[in-house]
Order: sequence, then structure tokens, then C-alpha cells
Amino acid sequence: MKDARDPLAPNPNDTHRLVRILRWTRLLAHVASGLLLVGMLYPRVSPARRATLTGWWARKLLRILNIVLSVHGARPAPAARNLIIAANHVSWVDIFVISAAHPARFIAKSEIRDWPIAGWLSDRAGTIFIRRARRSDTAKINEVMHAVLAEGATIGFFPEGTTTGGDRLLKFHTSLFEPAVANAATLAPAVIRYRASDGERSRAMAFIGEISFAESVGLIIRQKSTIAEITFAPPIAASGHTRRELALLAETAVANILNVPQPHAHQRFGAAAADNIEKSG
Repeated sequence: MKDARDPLAPNPNDTHRLVRILRWTRLLAHVASGLLLVGMLYPRVSPARRATLTGWWARKLLRILNIVLSVHGARPAPAARNLIIAANHVSWVDIFVISAAHPARFIAKSEIRDWPIAGWLSDRAGTIFIRRARRSDTAKINEVMHAVLAEGATIGFFPEGTTTGGDRLLKFHTSLFEPAVANAATLAPAVIRYRASDGERSRAMAFIGEISFAESVGLIIRQKSTIAEITFAPPIAASGHTRRELALLAETAVANILNVPQPHAHQRFGAAAADNIEKSG
């Protein structure tokens, strides 16, 4: 028997069974349309058109899941170029929340490429896969990201490297900021938060612990409604910063918006580095 605090446990506020069936049906149909989209249409259209289609598909997915998108802060202009978005990570839905607000191509671990259906879909959608254990991949990633940015596409990534419950922030991995420095990109720190219909933090959206992907989807479908808030901090010019400084700047911006402690900033970089960042900011 599941604990009452377990998000997978039955809840009297769950949606009706018929509503859940309808959502599952619409979701599967939408995934099928996505497979056709990236398999047949994406290779034949311009990067700008692909971004428009990505945004449309992401927004429709959120509507199917009854997730209401709310965008705040310094939202990047639709025509922004040489832009990289770095956000906190709560759920697999984060990718679609970002793409609904500002379409992007994402960095993901190479293992995802081997996942059934999702791996093929991600690959065709332009995901940039990396092997985090190989330092030799850094130069290749810089080249790939330079080409992607040159096309006018935006790149998104999650520097924590894993998900949390949305109530804390993990340290940002500095290596993932190297391409931003190498390409003199503009960095847009972003914060993603999910709220239930009662206004409280949504525990159902957190993709953490032993929960499977299918269980997570089912749990989200059970919710009457969810608000997905994405707040963009002021953009940061990567030029003139080291990757460590850039990571600290982004981490600080995200922690401030979340109103949570910043994870080990001074311990990781030293007080001198932090002082230099404050002066340069």
C-alpha cells in the first residue's frame, strides 16, 4: 500500500477516469504526429521553420496535459541569435516548457540516443548528444554548437545534470558552459517551476527517485491542471568570462529567482573568483 504522501497514490482530486483516457489518446496521437513531423517534414524545411514547428508541437503537448504556460522576466526575442538557455531541471516536461516559450535544440547525454522511439525522435529533432565521461568530446561539441548557433538556432541545456523536486538547486557543471564561452554566446539563465491547481508546488511534476517515465506521464495526466512558470533572468554575455565564472553567474541568477541557497559557489571557485564576477557584473 502506498503512503498517502506518495504522489503515485490515488488522490480524491485526480481527474475522472474518462478524462485520463481521453488525454492518453490525444497524447499518443500527438506523439505519432511528432514522429511524422521530424521524420518527413523537418529534413525539408529551414531551421527557422523547424523552430516554429517545434514551438507549436511543444505548446500543443502542454495543452493536452492541461499544463498552462506562464512566461516571466527577460524573455528572449523570437529572432535572438547566438543564444544559449541554461535552466534548472525538474521534469522531462522542462524541454517542452522551454521550447513552448522559445524553441531550442537541447544537449542530452548520449545514452538517450539508444532509447526506443524517444531516442530516434530526439535525434531527428536535432538534439546534441554528448559523452560526459570523454574530455575529447569537448572540441567536437564546440564545433557542433557553433554550427547550430550559426544557423540561428537556440541551444538549451540543464547544467545541474539531473532533476530535483524543484525546491532546491544543485551545483552547475562548469564543463557545459565551455561552448558558450568558445562561441561568445549570450546566456539566458531560466527558472522552471510547477504549481498545482491550489497554487502550491506540484510534487507530481518532479521526475525524481524510482518513478518510471510511464508512471510520470500517468501521474501528470491525473492532475486536474498544472501551471508551468518559466522566468528568464537578464541575459549574460559569455565573452570575457571563463566557463567557471559563467557557471557561477548563471547559478547565482537561478538561485536568486528560486529563492534557494546557491550551492557551494565560493567553495568551488574561491572567494577571489566570486569577487571578480561581482565586479564584472
